[in-house]
Amino acid sequence: MTLFIHLYCVVWIMLLTVYCSTTGQGLPNGLNVVSVAPIEVPNESMYPRFAEPIPNVTVTVGRDALLACVVDNLRGFKVAWVRMDTQTILSIHHNIITQNPRISLSYNDHRSWYLHIKNVQEVDRGWYMCQVNTDPMRSRKGYLQVVVPPSIIDNMTSTDMVVREGTDVTLVCQASGYPEPYVMWRREDGQDFNYNGDSVGVVDGETLTITKVSRLHMGAYLCIASNGVPPSISKRIMLMVQFPPMLSIPNQLEGAYIGQDVTLECHTEAFPSSINYWTTDRGDMIISGGKYEAFPVDSGYNKFMMLKIRNITKEDFGSYKCIAKNSLGETDGIIKLDEIPAPPSAFTTTQKSILDNQTIRKKGQPQIVQTNDAVSSTFQGVAFGEQIRDFDFYEEENIATEPKLGKLLYALLLYHLINITLQLRS
Repeated sequence: MTLFIHLYCVVWIMLLTVYCSTTGQGLPNGLNVVSVAPIEVPNESMYPRFAEPIPNVTVTVGRDALLACVVDNLRGFKVAWVRMDTQTILSIHHNIITQNPRISLSYNDHRSWYLHIKNVQEVDRGWYMCQVNTDPMRSRKGYLQVVVPPSIIDNMTSTDMVVREGTDVTLVCQASGYPEPYVMWRREDGQDFNYNGDSVGVVDGETLTITKVSRLHMGAYLCIASNGVPPSISKRIMLMVQFPPMLSIPNQLEGAYIGQDVTLECHTEAFPSSINYWTTDRGDMIISGGKYEAFPVDSGYNKFMMLKIRNITKEDFGSYKCIAKNSLGETDGIIKLDEIPAPPSAFTTTQKSILDNQTIRKKGQPQIVQTNDAVSSTFQGVAFGEQIRDFDFYEEENIATEPKLGKLLYALLLYHLINITLQLRS
């Protein structure tokens, strides 16, 4: 009986060997059952293939993104989009699988498959895969880069500051964005400033620390953040440095002549802004109007105090005091106004109008020969009746005397002719 069973098994193995040799199928390993139906092995050229790689896409947050997958010879296979980092299936062939309302799908000629992402957010940054359900699966992937323009974090950034001169001050500016922003500081007016002993135009970094700040540091500073994604952004921070008034006088001694207008000048520096005014040497405050005109010229923390005095008289000569006060202190300076001789041109213009209304008698009188009281009185009237109106007495005397001598000689000659005629008649 046992021999019969062995013979039976040998016959079946031989029959199975003959069958496999006629069908071209190899023997399976183990005891698995092998299909006896023929399997057609498709040609590799008949499989779908990707016509081009999926390009990496960079988009600014808030914009729309488009990822493209181009497949040739797709035939009956299907295309799917998958988010790789989360292994989320976004779409399968014509159907959207994800519940994200910002994601949609479009296709063209059963060849180009486009994944649309509207209003891109930072969470959308990552790898996306386009795959075809072949066996084994074929796929391509592309990266979606989401960039964010810089923005300044207000609650972590300094605001306008007021500090005392000579203290240390630190300004802070923090910004966010992707890629991480680069932060720098500069003055709003573009001028260089002293930064810890060096004259610089720009300081890199989120902090700006100035040791022993001075009034020269006062002004507006810009914190500028940029990361290559437009636009760059800036914040304006005003740095105000407090100090008591300081005063300088360009000319402590001024000279003026009577009738002249003169302007006195003082320069002051102070912050907070100082109260400036003028007083006389008697301590009386000078009020603008009439003879005086006091006017300041402001330039930042500098003030130019100007006092104009019109039509100087003897009483105006003396000392004048300019005073500057603020909450931190007070200072003053004195300017002395002295009389000086008037130049010739100034003398003529300022006093000519006065002298034109006066009669000036000549210093010298011409010698007159008196031979008759009547004639003498006549010529004396001519001699002393002339008036002159100028200050060069010497030249005026010569000019005025010449015509008078001619008249005198003419009168004498007439007088002698009359005497001769009377003698002849007698």
